[in-house]
Amino acid sequence: MSDIPWESAVRRRALVTCALFIAGCHAGGPAPVTTRGGGDSRYLFVWAGDSDKQESDFLAVVDVDRHSPTYTQVVATLPVGAVGTVPHHTEYAMPAGGELWANGFAAGRTFRIDLRDPTRPRLAGEFGDAGPFGHPHSFARLPNGHVLGAFQHRTGEDGAAGGLVELDSTGRLVRSTSAAGPPSDPTIRPYSLAVVPALDRVVTTATDMHLEVRSRAVQVWRLSDLTLLHTLLLAPGPRGDENWLTAEPRVLGDGRTVMVNTFSCGLYLLRGLEGETPSAVWVRSAPVAEGRFCAVPVVAGHYWLQTTGVEHAVVSLDVTDPSHPREVGRLVLGPDQVPHWIALEPSGNRLVITGYRDLATWVLLADLDRGTGRLTLDTTFKAPGATRAGVPFGRARWPHGATGAALPHGAVFARP
Repeated sequence: MSDIPWESAVRRRALVTCALFIAGCHAGGPAPVTTRGGGDSRYLFVWAGDSDKQESDFLAVVDVDRHSPTYTQVVATLPVGAVGTVPHHTEYAMPAGGELWANGFAAGRTFRIDLRDPTRPRLAGEFGDAGPFGHPHSFARLPNGHVLGAFQHRTGEDGAAGGLVELDSTGRLVRSTSAAGPPSDPTIRPYSLAVVPALDRVVTTATDMHLEVRSRAVQVWRLSDLTLLHTLLLAPGPRGDENWLTAEPRVLGDGRTVMVNTFSCGLYLLRGLEGETPSAVWVRSAPVAEGRFCAVPVVAGHYWLQTTGVEHAVVSLDVTDPSHPREVGRLVLGPDQVPHWIALEPSGNRLVITGYRDLATWVLLADLDRGTGRLTLDTTFKAPGATRAGVPFGRARWPHGATGAALPHGAVFARP
C-alpha cells in the first residue's frame, strides 16, 4: 500500500510501492559542486525497491542542481543487501547529521544510510524490532538527538497494537510505550507522528498498513516520558467518511498547532493539545475513491501542501487561519497520475513528487512560489532528450549494476 490501504485492498492487501527515476550515469563521476541560489539542494535521495524483487533494494542519489552538467542523472546508488523489503517511508526531511533512516516495511527492517558524502553513500547499520514492538513505519528526530518511531504491531501477538518507541542514534531501544490504551481501541496501529517540543507533546495516527482493521483514531502523548494521554476518535465531515484511516500529522509554522489528514481525504485541526481535553475539528474535505486517496502532506511556511489522488493533483492551502484553509494553488498532473509522496526542499523552493499508476515509474519536481503558494511543474527536470517531465526509473542499469527497473517511495532533498 505504499502509504496506503486502498491500493492495498484492491490488490488483496499486497503492499504497493511507489516509483523511481531513470537517468543516465555520468561515466566520469559527478561534476564538482556548483553555486546554487536560495539555498537549493544539489542532490535528491530516493529509497527504491527492485521491481521484480530479485535484486537488492537500494538508495539512489540524483543530481537536482539545474546548473550542473549531470543534472537529472543518477550519480550513485547504494544496495542495502536485502531483497523484497518493500521500501517505504524514509524520514520526511534530511536530518542535520547526514544519516537518513529508510524503512523496508514488509521486512520490518530499517536501514541507516550515511549520506555525509552524497556521492558515496554508505550503509551505517540496520535494525528490526525494538523491544516488544515491530514493523516501524515513520520516524521523527528529537531535540536530544534520539529518534522517535511509530511501530505498528506488538511482536508475536497477531492484531495487537504497537507503540511509540524512542531509539538512540544507532537504532537501539531507549524506551517504549504501548498504544493500546486506555481507552482500549482494537483498531489502533501507530502509523505516523509529529513531535511538538513547545508543548511537550507527540501526536500519532493509527492506520493499519495491512488493512486488517480501519481506524479513525489520533493519539496524544507526553513527549518527556512517552505517557499516552488521550485517544481522540475523529468525527466525520459533511461527506460522512472523511474521518477514517488517519494518516499524517504535521506541526504548523508556529511550532504549536497540529493538523492531521486522513487517507479518506479529510483534514482536521487539533485544539487544546497542552490541556486536559484536546479535540479535533474537521476543516476540509477532498474527493476520494478506491485506489485514489489523499496521502503525504508537507508544511511550507503558512502553506499546507497536500496530495489528492482523485484530482491527480497537489493542492496548496493557505492555513494562516487553520480553521479555514484556503486553496491558493493547484498542480494538476496527468489524468492517470496519482501523486502520493511529497517532500519539501530545505530552501522551500521545490517539491519532489512520487506516486502511482502512470506516475508509478517517475519522480517529478515542482516549484513552489513561497509568496503566493502557487505550484508549477519543473519541466527542466527530465532525462536528456525526453519530452516528458520527470525522471523515470524503469531503466535496466544502475551505478551498482544491471538490476533492472526499480520502484521508489520515500524521497528527500539533501541539505544545502
